[in-house]
Amino acid sequence: MPLKRIVQAAVAALAIAASLPVSAQQVLKVGSTPTGIPFTFLDTKTNTIQGVMVDLITEVGKDAGLNVQIEPMQFSALIPSLTSNKIDIIAAAMFITAPRKEVIDFSDPIYTYGEGLIVPKGDAKAYASQEDLKGETVGAQVGTAFVDALKKTGLFSEVKAYDTIPDILRDVNAGRLKAGFADYPILAYNLKQGGFPEVKLVASYKPVTVGSVGIGVRKTDQELLAKINGSLAKLKANGTVDKILEKWGLKG
Repeated sequence: MPLKRIVQAAVAALAIAASLPVSAQQVLKVGSTPTGIPFTFLDTKTNTIQGVMVDLITEVGKDAGLNVQIEPMQFSALIPSLTSNKIDIIAAAMFITAPRKEVIDFSDPIYTYGEGLIVPKGDAKAYASQEDLKGETVGAQVGTAFVDALKKTGLFSEVKAYDTIPDILRDVNAGRLKAGFADYPILAYNLKQGGFPEVKLVASYKPVTVGSVGIGVRKTDQELLAKINGSLAKLKANGTVDKILEKWGLKG
């Protein structure tokens, strides 16, 4: 092939590559947690992260032309991993909160809920509020909005921070913890699986820290955020978001 033809072919290839969106040319790493069922969890049969937020970011990726890859990590590592460029997107059971919004940006809200209260099954007290547990030792998951909110009340003798929600369930189940607070839908789903027979969710308890889950991105990635929000709006309008929520038991 003459040199002129080679150069023309190379220029044409570069032009095609340049016309593709950046997201189509690179893999976007999505941080997700292995213990936030039904939002995110490790499926031991396939050894992959599954759940509401995985289904959602997968559908957003298809609609927006984003090449997404799920990266498992602990909840407390999500924001540091995003800001240090180890991942590009957070898709987990993460509330959109003012302190977090100072560090990262969030998509439009996806699902709204509050904390649930778990106690040993033999505890018959009808807890309605956190004041009913004054002076007790309680637990919550590190990095969540619930830990700081519980500490700020000054009600409890100690607020123990746990790496995962199953760790909280285990300590309540074993009688090592008076009560635990965590994401209501995650607690409900875990208990439904029957792995913690000595624990119950308190039906009379009214949540204090109510928030909405969103997809997280770096503040510098405004183009990516716009694509995610555009796709979310379409997926909400065409019923895809409702179908995903229904699949995982989050829609009555």
